[in-house]
Amino acid sequence: MSVSRIELLDSPFDRVGMQATVDQCMAWCSGPRVTHTVITLNAALLCMMRSDEELRTACRGGDLIVADGVPVVWVSKLAGVPLPERVAGVDLTVKLLAEGASRGLSAYFLGARPEVIRSLVEYCGRSHPGLNVVGYRDGYFKPSDHEDIVAEIARLAPDMLFVGMPSPFKEAWCQRHREKLGVPVIVGVGGTFDVLTGYVRRAPRWLQSIGMEWWWRLAMEPRKMWRRYLRTNTEFLWQAARYVVRRRMGQRVS
Repeated sequence: MSVSRIELLDSPFDRVGMQATVDQCMAWCSGPRVTHTVITLNAALLCMMRSDEELRTACRGGDLIVADGVPVVWVSKLAGVPLPERVAGVDLTVKLLAEGASRGLSAYFLGARPEVIRSLVEYCGRSHPGLNVVGYRDGYFKPSDHEDIVAEIARLAPDMLFVGMPSPFKEAWCQRHREKLGVPVIVGVGGTFDVLTGYVRRAPRWLQSIGMEWWWRLAMEPRKMWRRYLRTNTEFLWQAARYVVRRRMGQRVS
């Protein structure tokens, strides 16, 4: 599949939608056993990348980089480099699990609390019985455990690895160990495991469609999220406005 890549807000993005992303991942799973990482970039990550060099390197090194955020898609259109649609990590995970199950592929899950990860395996058994879950581990481990975790995943050789850990840890960890992991498709999916298992309620579709999913998360977990959203939303709006103005002025000059 030929993918067009653009630069937006100092980060590369691939101009692909949900189905094209799934198709590319399935092509990687059926091809030579070479590691590929899928990066789902949202406004918060774009802001974090500005001050975290390891995160920036990890995100820019993704084999497929998609927009996980309606505001990011809006900015791309205002800047004259439109991305086709939002590719949300939760939705992408569900589609990859469904497609993987239909093809008899295998998966490994890393992250979340012990009870969540166990519930996720049960969910896969009910909803995606054709998927071979070769292993799983919760996200409560020490740096001294990293080598053993990587070795276990490499030994089990899943077709897909889903890492349900916070940023910037998941992006940096996947990039740091990608070659030793040797998994065709590695996706960092944040809090997706909690959503799929019902431990966290996702925002209604209409809130997602108008770019207000962050507001729902803030309402659900105000103490945890208010500082993050106050800082990142303000920074993103400022950086996005500057970027769009520069782009538009450049277009007028040319």
